[in-house]
Amino acid sequence: MTTHTRPIALRSRSSRAWRHVVSSLLHALGLPFLLLSAWGLWSTFSANRFFPSPLTILGALADTWIGPAFVEDVLPSLYRLAIGIIVSVVAGIAAGTVIGLFRWLRELLEPLLEFFRAIPPPVLIPIGMLLLGITDTMKVVVIVSGAVWPILLNTIEGVRATDSVMTETATSFQITWWERLWFLVLPAASPRIMAGVRQGLSVALILMVISEMFGSSSGLGYRIAYFQRNYLIAEMWSGILLLGLVGILLATIFGLVERRVLRWYHGIREVERA
Repeated sequence: MTTHTRPIALRSRSSRAWRHVVSSLLHALGLPFLLLSAWGLWSTFSANRFFPSPLTILGALADTWIGPAFVEDVLPSLYRLAIGIIVSVVAGIAAGTVIGLFRWLRELLEPLLEFFRAIPPPVLIPIGMLLLGITDTMKVVVIVSGAVWPILLNTIEGVRATDSVMTETATSFQITWWERLWFLVLPAASPRIMAGVRQGLSVALILMVISEMFGSSSGLGYRIAYFQRNYLIAEMWSGILLLGLVGILLATIFGLVERRVLRWYHGIREVERA
């Protein structure tokens, strides 16, 4: 490549990159912008006070949550959510790996796992309140009781589905049990594990809100229920909007972690598509 053509190629590559970024932003923001525009237009001509305009909700968001409410309600909720997610991920992956590795243990625990998985986590809130009181521990337990199942079950299936040829090859080369687990089993199961974590994040966010609506005096769930009971409609919608923003933040963080953990997997997929 000559010195004259190299800058042209670089500019062309940079132009394609910018077009890709602009196209991605338009795809991501186009539909929400249209929906918000339609909502704003409808609220202008509607007298229904239960659906305020987006600008009114944004004003309530700034007035309600920027200040003491952020420290008293938002940060405790995020703390409980983070602890619940961490415990669910660690417990789900650890227990799922052990159960997936041993067939006899899988067959022994399968009826018990199916029974507890079928119990809706919100029904455990009264039991948790009786045993643990209205405490942060009770709320974290409720979050974990629901968020752990997708991670646990996906980990079991991922570990169980490890390629038998690769396992036999590792055995023939006398690779240690720990090396086999760390370099073969967990990487092979990681796509399913990350799919379970993605599901667990959504469940954890839902259960965080539900656990705070029962006998609590702080948190996003408590504050949204308080606004609803007192007909503070714009403030209630602002809390729902804030929950949506928390969900987007979780999805963004998860996407960054997933791309790093599964970069080998995405590389294989790109090679296969090419």
